[in-house]
Amino acid sequence: MPAPPIYTTPAIRKLEALAAARPSVLMERAGAAAAELARSLCGDTAKAILILAGPGNNGGDAFEVAAHLKRWFFRVSVVFAGERNKLPQDAQAALGKWEAAGGTLLDDIPKDPRFDLAVDGLFGIGITRPLAGAHAALVQRVNSLGTPILSLDIPSGINADTGAVMGCAVRASHTITFIAHKPGLLTLDGPDHCGELKLDTLGLDPAKLLAADGELLDKDILARALAPRRRNFHKGMAGSVGILGGAAGMVGAAVIAGRAALRCGAGRIYLGLLTPRPPYLDYSQPELMLRKPEDVLEKGLLSVVVAGPGMGKSKAAANLLRVALKAPVPLVLDADALNLIAANRALLVVVGKRAAATLLTPHPAEAARLLGEDTRTVQADRVASARLLAQRYRSFVVLKGNGSVIAAPDGRWWINSSGNPGMASAGMGDALTGIVAALLAQGTEPLTALLAGVYLHGAAADELVATGTGPVGITASEVIDRARALLNRRGGD
Repeated sequence: MPAPPIYTTPAIRKLEALAAARPSVLMERAGAAAAELARSLCGDTAKAILILAGPGNNGGDAFEVAAHLKRWFFRVSVVFAGERNKLPQDAQAALGKWEAAGGTLLDDIPKDPRFDLAVDGLFGIGITRPLAGAHAALVQRVNSLGTPILSLDIPSGINADTGAVMGCAVRASHTITFIAHKPGLLTLDGPDHCGELKLDTLGLDPAKLLAADGELLDKDILARALAPRRRNFHKGMAGSVGILGGAAGMVGAAVIAGRAALRCGAGRIYLGLLTPRPPYLDYSQPELMLRKPEDVLEKGLLSVVVAGPGMGKSKAAANLLRVALKAPVPLVLDADALNLIAANRALLVVVGKRAAATLLTPHPAEAARLLGEDTRTVQADRVASARLLAQRYRSFVVLKGNGSVIAAPDGRWWINSSGNPGMASAGMGDALTGIVAALLAQGTEPLTALLAGVYLHGAAADELVATGTGPVGITASEVIDRARALLNRRGGD
């Protein structure tokens, strides 16, 4: 099944233009779909609903919703934050329907409101500047009502392309988005503001009309990650992973990565620890083989190399990384390996010249160092930042965070739909690195390994929360074990 497409604002505008239906028909469909959702949220009993209608086509959607709900005998109050004579033509027609149904317009939210639901139709995907003045005050007021809020297309004040808050934004409990997913609903601050997200394509098939800008990563990727093992199988067929890291005080990072690789199916795992007094054995996971770092890179030993977990930034670490970059096998770079590359142009050049696949797993601060920017700039447009990293370093990249963004050197990109705030915990990035390495070692194509590893990592944390563990206090070790369970039942429920 194809991944759900994602479109930026210019592409959504093209889809609207390409649609066979007239724009007014799309507005009518949007209003009907949103009204049905509002009715289901309220129940069939007549309840009081507040509707905020803005000065553009999002306001038109809101008027359509209001007219439907009034005909269904809900008590509807509409606050119009615009000027009638400046409304687009289709929005004016929708306003006419509301008034023909007996509806009136308010200038502000009543002082002593008692609403069962608020519908946010102030601003849609066209917002280009921060909300201010009366519009900002209206957003703050509706947020303070303590009432469930249904946003139309996107919460007012959220940038549809980046997920950034434009001054202030509605905090919706539900959002119904139209035609296709937008990046801003899925990453940065978007998910915290849109609540439960529902897509209604308004009867269109966007992917047939226009190639998608990006794709939404979902559980279907797991079915493509690994082929079922035949019975005549041995550990050599599951590949060998070498992990370089674990400097003094940070041995646990490399161990977590090693345990993740082992429990997600890699045949052999070698840890090359940089600490001056390395342990000889991991007593909790004796299957891991501990060696000197230089021995791990022995020719022909490995299917995949991981560099970075707990590696440190010493001269010895930089020299080891220089050797690892020359390995003729897929290479996963995380944590201090990324920091070393950002600080050393010679290493950067070697990355760009690698023949085998390179996978980078930075968080926003690491991405900023790699790009020579500050973290705020990276977060201001996460999709653009991930794509720039992938192109500059000729690597597959995951920019971690809320709505992790995966990008390929050819410009393609994905946003991950799994994960939760419980993953803001020590060792989570090391676990992801090990999961991705395990898939690579078992023969998964590099891009698919990164996509599947990122989704699996988040889905494991989501399942922990769903079964009563977390989000507070989730550990990387718990995620690893749950990832193994999900991987073994991939393709099922």
